[in-house]
Amino acid sequence: MRVVIVTESFPPDVNGVAHCALQTARHLVRRGHDPLVIAPAAPHGAAEAADAAAPCPVVRVPSLPLPGYPQVRVALPSRRVASAIAAHRADLVHLASPFVLGVRGMTAAARLGIPAVAVYQTDLAGYARTYVGAGEGTAWRRLRTVHAAADRTLAPSSAAVRDLAEHGVPRVRLWQRGVDTVRFRPELRDEALRRDLAPGGEVLVGYVGRLAPEKRVELLAGACRLPGLRVVVVGDGPSEPGLRTALPGAVFLGRRTGDELARIFASLDVFAHTGPYETFCQTVQEAMASGVPVVAPAAGGPLDLVDHRTTGFLVPPNDGPALSSALATLAASPDLRAVYGRAARAAVEQRTWEAIGDQLLGHYTEVLEARRTAVAA
Repeated sequence: MRVVIVTESFPPDVNGVAHCALQTARHLVRRGHDPLVIAPAAPHGAAEAADAAAPCPVVRVPSLPLPGYPQVRVALPSRRVASAIAAHRADLVHLASPFVLGVRGMTAAARLGIPAVAVYQTDLAGYARTYVGAGEGTAWRRLRTVHAAADRTLAPSSAAVRDLAEHGVPRVRLWQRGVDTVRFRPELRDEALRRDLAPGGEVLVGYVGRLAPEKRVELLAGACRLPGLRVVVVGDGPSEPGLRTALPGAVFLGRRTGDELARIFASLDVFAHTGPYETFCQTVQEAMASGVPVVAPAAGGPLDLVDHRTTGFLVPPNDGPALSSALATLAASPDLRAVYGRAARAAVEQRTWEAIGDQLLGHYTEVLEARRTAVAA
């Protein structure tokens, strides 16, 4: 099968869309298929190493940094999208979180008569509320237009499936995300690292992700005031300067990836996620694979991932005191942390990228068969 993955983000970017697109390309190659990736260009030279390590060819489209958030790049109009899809002789186009570049991919696929699968990954309506205080309706209208043109939309969580259906997006199916249970595992817990981060033996509560307004990391301020607890923040983004002031005593480690990130995850005592707009939340799965209990908002993707009072706690979104209370409960009970951590690991052990990738191939096959049947009719 010849597949073109049109993605709004790809390594060297570090985010859920980029990671999922990379894992999809890897799985297609593993199963003997022929993928091509089309992605926004990174700053000069930044993508060369990532593209060289990619499992398949990567076509880069000119892009500009998003004003006020240079880590996010937006593709510019380019004929490369249509020409690359045509040159690859694609059987199917995979649109990863389509919004700008994905729209061009959808248009090209329609013009060429190629079926398209759109993967919903970003709560753009939530971002509109956060950044401009308006525009939620406009965001949903654009999302509905893009996804309605696809043969199938894949949503990563039951909450996302409901949101899309309620806003009139047709042909929505559930497709969750995998986790690398070999890289992320409890055995990587590092006592030397723990001593560096918490020389007084404090309980380590970690956040991993982008430092941006929609992530609401400032909700951890209350946790910073809890005795015997140390907050560890992993990631970068435009909110970092303000968070360094808002979270006194927290340790900021910057962006970490790969095996180093896995070692940090396993060395935490509790993982805290704060953002209320997650369509899935991959870092929650990585924490669970690392045997770490999770506290997260009872909204979006975490509703499917965190089993309340079994693998962690779900708390009301945007509720700092509730978040602090849950963290205090876990901080006070090593036995409870151990029980929840073991249950968390067990809950994700079968969610490998291989299993999830095969589910995706099943969706591809169904879409191709439906298109062939429609043409024959």
